[in-house]
Amino acid sequence: MITFPIAKINLGLNVVERRPDGYHNLQTVFYPVPIMDALEVLPMADTFPSNTDCDLKVTNIPIEGDEQKNLVVRAYQLLKADFPTLPRIHAHLWKGIPTQAGMGGGSSDGAYMIRLLNEAFELGLTREQMMCYAAKLGADCAFFIDSSPCYAEGIGEQLQPIGLDLSGWFIGIVRPAIPVPTKEAFSLIHPHFPTLCCREIVKQPVETWRESLTNDFEESVFALHPELAKIKERLYNMGATYAAMSGSGSALFGLFKNSPDAICQEFPSMFTFCGML
Repeated sequence: MITFPIAKINLGLNVVERRPDGYHNLQTVFYPVPIMDALEVLPMADTFPSNTDCDLKVTNIPIEGDEQKNLVVRAYQLLKADFPTLPRIHAHLWKGIPTQAGMGGGSSDGAYMIRLLNEAFELGLTREQMMCYAAKLGADCAFFIDSSPCYAEGIGEQLQPIGLDLSGWFIGIVRPAIPVPTKEAFSLIHPHFPTLCCREIVKQPVETWRESLTNDFEESVFALHPELAKIKERLYNMGATYAAMSGSGSALFGLFKNSPDAICQEFPSMFTFCGML
């Protein structure tokens, strides 16, 4: 069976408190974006010589690190612990979502793996149970069980559906070859509560967001990588109604009333995407 994990953007991201456990409490709005990976799962033959129950192959965009620590494999292991009869599998992950971009590609892969295993092997998990498993994988994984617009608090795992519909808007995304480690981004943040919560701001017309909707990571990340600030400004120069960095970066996005078809030519050496939301 095959499924297609999607990406997300953050519409506003405010780091409001440092927690006793070392993490941070956030306020943000997750919105799904039609950039996709492809994840295929097949049962492994009993005679196949493998030292793992989940044999993962990643193609298209390389992922650094041990593949056995990938969230796809960890999702399988999480379910295998509670469902011992889950068979050994081959998993093929074709990456279309850029990595280290603040777009949730890894989190999405883990969550969609839970969904796929539940369906393929008839585990009978409810939506709520799948969200609980996903939350164990990472802060924003639970969002991808439904992949619908949500307001998030806590470390990103406390989700509230939000009636936000950007249908008809075009999105342009630029991801330069600049990795922004999440740990580094958080180390430079000074937590504070915003004057107005992003949940309320996104209820207003998109035309008003530029003056009020903020991503707290931009100040520190832009100081380290001024070229990211320049990309944001170029998106506005191309006609974006609203532009921002997603998550802790380094992808930047713009919302446009008309399709930004020239985005590939404008940023020829970078990952780019344009499409309708």
